[in-house]
Amino acid sequence: MQSELSALERTGTWKLVDIPPNVTPIGCRWVYKVKLHADGTVERYKARLVAKGYNQIEGLDYFETYSPVAKVTSVRLIIALASINHWFLHQLDVNNAFLHGDLKEDVYMVIPPGVKTDKPNQVCKLIKSLYGLKQASRKWYEKLTSLLLQHHYVQASSDHSLFTKKTATAFT
Repeated sequence: MQSELSALERTGTWKLVDIPPNVTPIGCRWVYKVKLHADGTVERYKARLVAKGYNQIEGLDYFETYSPVAKVTSVRLIIALASINHWFLHQLDVNNAFLHGDLKEDVYMVIPPGVKTDKPNQVCKLIKSLYGLKQASRKWYEKLTSLLLQHHYVQASSDHSLFTKKTATAFT
């Protein structure tokens, strides 16, 4: 639990503020998981802080939640092109992807168990997304899209989750 809290504080996920008038903060809870090796022995214990996004109010705490996923036809086309052209395919996973999204909305959350505060009536004002928020996947999509466009990738008009970049020596 403590390592998760340290990571959230280190990445600036929230700041402690006095609760604004007429604001009802959303709750949060800890979700625990045991990660196992293939042989069934314990690899590690995980704790993840999750916002109770089901308490969020549309138009106040969030506005858009939709985030596109790759179309099956796009994936099949890329695999076919790679096969025909003898390209190497690579994949990657972004650890804690949803936690990278920046929030523009004012979302307030109760202080999680394990976080100490000196002042009563304080809450966490979320700066970055947290698992459980209705807009978490949308904010990650916006962050990734912005980054790819900054690096001169081109977004396909037929599939908004498909980005390509062609240089003199590579096609990605």
